[in-house]
Amino acid sequence: MDRSGLVTVRMLGKLHSLRRAAGLESTAEVAVPPAGTSARQIAVDLGLPLDEIEAVFRNRSSAPLSETVYPGDRLAFVPRGTPGPHRFTLGIYSAGREG
Repeated sequence: MDRSGLVTVRMLGKLHSLRRAAGLESTAEVAVPPAGTSARQIAVDLGLPLDEIEAVFRNRSSAPLSETVYPGDRLAFVPRGTPGPHRFTLGIYSAGREG
């Protein structure tokens, strides 16, 4: 991955709506140290409600909030309430149980 120091972060579904309602963009560029940081810490830094996040996509793979994110990664926060079959197909169900 590119180690430029930035991570592209997207907020999906309800998280997108919450950011927009607060007058913020639903996509952000976040500085991350070379050693990485957790997706949870990025969510906290962005002011996202942790209880509304079920999982993350890091570089197109589902992961829990404890996942380490490195510069150059792409991250998307997935809200709770994703429809049933998609939770299993995309790996959200198991990622949410780990986080």
